[in-house]
Amino acid sequence: MPLEAHIKEHPAWFKRFEAVWTPTILVMDSKGVERSRIEGYLPTNAFRARLEMGLARVAFMHKKWADAEKGYSHVAEEYAAVCQYKATNDHMVLGEAPNELGAKYPDSEWALKALPWAH
Repeated sequence: MPLEAHIKEHPAWFKRFEAVWTPTILVMDSKGVERSRIEGYLPTNAFRARLEMGLARVAFMHKKWADAEKGYSHVAEEYAAVCQYKATNDHMVLGEAPNELGAKYPDSEWALKALPWAH
């Protein structure tokens, strides 16, 4: 359920969640645990991708692998391999995903995180 708060009306919330940029979007799970954060303005397509990744992360953190895989596949096919790996613990399902991430997005955090799994 979305909630909007203006900094002047709810300064304690901004302090509690350590918001330093506006807007700050927090993606939280049903228990109120922050699972993803989007800070500052982004172009529409980048914002949507980050929001979808945040929702997929909620599913991922709750070990709902199929839901997480479905969510990540909307953003990038390569993320789905990580969900398959988590569900099976078989690193071979990662296939070429680490190499493809490195080739397509060499400076991304995901390419760096995938380095140990590159074949």
